[in-house]
Amino acid sequence: MTNDLPLKWEEFQRVEMRVGTVISAEEFPEARNSAYKLHIDFGPWGIKRSSAQITDLYHPQELIGKQVIAVVNFAPKQIANMRSECLVLGAVGMNSEVSLLSVDRVVENGTRIG
Repeated sequence: MTNDLPLKWEEFQRVEMRVGTVISAEEFPEARNSAYKLHIDFGPWGIKRSSAQITDLYHPQELIGKQVIAVVNFAPKQIANMRSECLVLGAVGMNSEVSLLSVDRVVENGTRIG
């Protein structure tokens, strides 16, 4: 465990984790680490851009139409020549490969995780 301080319920509720559908994915050669540029449709939350270091397990074409989970209320972060507007969530494996978190049934874009 990396942090012994418990997270307060009110703090957790401030994190907006939402389901979105990847509408485009492409290589991101300008990024320092191997990554893809993603455009994700979060329904009422709009279409957001993200840089995702998921190149070990995924190809861009297989990401199109995939529903993913992301934090949508972090401040935007400049990554190379792109402003990343959300943080796509994944499980980090033993060799640092990232397996995307997703839903097991299709849900409406923008559905809150909590």
